[in-house]
Amino acid sequence: MIKTRFGYTLVLYALLPQVLLHLVWRARRQPAYLKNIPERFGFYRQKTTRPLIWLHAVSVGETRAAAPLIKALQDRHPGHQILLTHMTPTGRETGEALFGADVLRCYLPYDYPGAVARFLEHFKPKAGLLMETEIWANLIHGCSQRHIPLYLVNARLSGKSFTRYRRFAELTRASLSELSAVAAQTRDDAERFSALGAANVTVAGNIKFDIEPPAAQLERGRAWRASYGEARPVLLAASTRDGEEAALLGALAQIAVPSLLTVIVPRHPQRFDQVAALIERRGIRFQRRSGETAIAPETQVLLGDSMGEMFAYYAACDIAFIGGSLLPFGGQNLIEACAAGKPVLVGPHTYNFSEAAELAIAAGAAIRVKDAGELARAVRRLLEDREVMTRMADAARAFSKAHQGATQRVLELLRF
Repeated sequence: MIKTRFGYTLVLYALLPQVLLHLVWRARRQPAYLKNIPERFGFYRQKTTRPLIWLHAVSVGETRAAAPLIKALQDRHPGHQILLTHMTPTGRETGEALFGADVLRCYLPYDYPGAVARFLEHFKPKAGLLMETEIWANLIHGCSQRHIPLYLVNARLSGKSFTRYRRFAELTRASLSELSAVAAQTRDDAERFSALGAANVTVAGNIKFDIEPPAAQLERGRAWRASYGEARPVLLAASTRDGEEAALLGALAQIAVPSLLTVIVPRHPQRFDQVAALIERRGIRFQRRSGETAIAPETQVLLGDSMGEMFAYYAACDIAFIGGSLLPFGGQNLIEACAAGKPVLVGPHTYNFSEAAELAIAAGAAIRVKDAGELARAVRRLLEDREVMTRMADAARAFSKAHQGATQRVLELLRF
C-alpha cells in the first residue's frame, strides 16, 4: 500500500509507459490527445508579464463550472492574468470557446516532481485554485514549498471516492494538510474532507448555481426553436453517456406524441459519429446539428454534435433529460437546465450531484424516473399538461436562484 509521497512517486514513474500508451489509445478516437504533449511534462511556450492566478479544471464540466469564478477573479484582480489548466482536449476546447483570449490555457503536468517544478517555475502563480476533487500529492507539496497559496474549491467527495482515498490515509492526510483551504459544496463533502485530514474546511455551496445563461446562447436557442416550429414539442437528452442513447431511442415509440423532436447531445464529442451510426441503424429519420440545415418536419431526432452550445440546446427545448443518470454513471449537471427554466428529468443514478438532484426534486423542479420506459411516460404526461410544465419551469428558476452565492463565499476565503 502507498503510504508516503516517495512511494506514490515511485509508482508514478513505474506507470509512465502506461501513461504514454493511454495517450496513444485515447488519440484513436480523439487525435487532439497527441497535441501539446510537452505541456503534460512541464514544458510550456505560453508567457505573461502580468502576475498570474492559476485555476485548474480537469474537463468540460469543471471548465463550465469555473466560468462564474473566473469572471469574479477578473473583476477583483483586473491587473492579473488568469491561467486555466486542463487534463483533456475537450476541457481545453471548452475553455477556448468560453473565454477566448481572455485567459491563458495549457495542460496541467502529470504529477511528477520535475514536471510540477517546471510548471510552477515557468508560470510562478500568485495563487492556485483546484476545482472539485483534485488531490495531487507532488503538485500540492510543490506549491507548499514555494509558499503558493493553493485552494480546493467547489470541492466534492462522494462516499465512493472517500473510501478510495482512505485506503491511502497517510498520503492523503499529508496532501490535504498542505492546502490553504477547502471550499466544499455540501456539509457531507466538508465532513469527508475533514475526516481525511483537511484542516481548513468550509461549506461554500456549489459555484455551478452562479452560472448565468449567456444571452447570445439563449438567443441562438430561440432561433433554433423557431426553425423547429414553435408548436412542435421538443425533448432534449443532454450529456448522454454510452448505452443511454440506445435506451432512449427504444423508448421514443412509447411517448407517442405527434411531431415530437428529440434532441440528443452526447457528453463526449468522440462519440458523435458512433451515436449517428446507432440512430441510422434504427432506421430513425435524423439530422446533425453540424449540418447547419433547417430541421425537416419528418425529422424525428436531431443529433447535437457541437461543443459549447448547451445553453442554446436548453433554450430550444420543452423538457430536459439529464444524461449519465439512466445508467450508473452518476449523472451530469442539472443546474444549467434549471437556470434556463426547463422542467428536468433525471434517472436513478445521480450520485455525482446527489444533493442538487434531491433539492431540485424537492423543489418541484425535477422528476426522477427509474428507467427509459418511465422516462417516456413522464415525457408524455408533461407534454399533455402544460400547466404542470409551467409550474416546473418556474420552480426550476426559483431553485437555481435560491442557491446562488458560492462564488462570493469562495472569494472571501482566498488570501493572496
